[in-house]
Amino acid sequence: MIHTIDLYFQKNACTIGAYVIESGEGPVLIEAGPHSTHPILIAGIKEAGFNPEDIAHVFLSHIHLDHAGAAWAWAEQGAKVYLHPKGFPHMQDPGKLIESATRIYGDKMDELWGEIKPVPEESMHQMEDEEVIKVGNLAFKAWYTPGHAHHHIAWEMEGILFTGDVAGVQIGKGPVVAPMPPPDINVELWEQSIELLRKISPKAFYLTHFGAVTNINPHLDQLLENIHSQANWIKEQMEAEKTAEEITPLFEEFCLNELVKLELSEVEITQYQAANPSWMSVGGIMRYWKKKAEGKL
Repeated sequence: MIHTIDLYFQKNACTIGAYVIESGEGPVLIEAGPHSTHPILIAGIKEAGFNPEDIAHVFLSHIHLDHAGAAWAWAEQGAKVYLHPKGFPHMQDPGKLIESATRIYGDKMDELWGEIKPVPEESMHQMEDEEVIKVGNLAFKAWYTPGHAHHHIAWEMEGILFTGDVAGVQIGKGPVVAPMPPPDINVELWEQSIELLRKISPKAFYLTHFGAVTNINPHLDQLLENIHSQANWIKEQMEAEKTAEEITPLFEEFCLNELVKLELSEVEITQYQAANPSWMSVGGIMRYWKKKAEGKL
C-alpha cells in the first residue's frame, strides 16, 4: 500500500508530497521533501502506522530542495539515499546548491527550506539508468528522465511511476503545468522523457506535486502543451528585447490568468503558486533559449 504524506508546505495542503510504502523489510520513503517540513513528514509517517526510525531506504527523484532538502536527516539516522550520479556531488557537498538557491530565494531560504547539510558518500547510492533496487518484496527501477533537471529519475514500482517533476504539477482537478526553474531546463530532453513515460505505460503516476494520476496520455498531452506554451511565450518576450526584470511580472500575470480562466478557487491558485512559483520559470526558460541559440545544448 502506498501512503501519501502531505507536507503542508508553507501551510498549503496538496503542494508537496512524499510517499511511504511497506516493503516487508520496513517502510520505504519516496522523496525527502524540504527540511522545513521534516517534522510534518515524521508525524505523517507515524500517522500512517510506521516508525520513522525504521526507514532505511530513501529514493529521490532529483536534488532540488523541495524534493531532497531533508535527505541528510535520513542519512544521519542510517538510511541509504538513492539518486542520479549527477546529483551526487551536490548532495555530498551542497555549497553550490545552497549558493544557487540563495540567489533565487534570498533571505527566504531558511523559512522555505530549513537546514541543509551534506550527505556522506557512504550513505548514497548512485543509480544507473534502468538499475533495479530490491527492498523486501518490492523492486524499484530507475528511469533517467531529464528535461526538468539533468539529474532526474522517475522510480517505477509494480506498474506505478513516482515521477518527481518530469510529469509536471497537477493539484486536484486543476491543469497540468510544467515547473521550469533554472538551471537545467531542456525542452527537447523533456519531450524525450515524456515519450519514455508513455512507453513505460504505468497504471498510475504519483506526482510529488501532487498525488495519483491515472489518465496517463491525456495528462502528458497537457504537460507537453504547457511546456511549449510557457517556452514560446517567453521566447516572444526575449525577441522583443525585454529583460528578465520586465518579463517576470508579465509572465506571472500570464500564468495567473491561465489559472483564473479555468475558474480555480483562490485556495487552488495559492496551492499552484506554492508548488510551482511562476516567476522561477522565467530564469529557467530564458537560460534554455540562450543556450540553444549559442549551440550549447
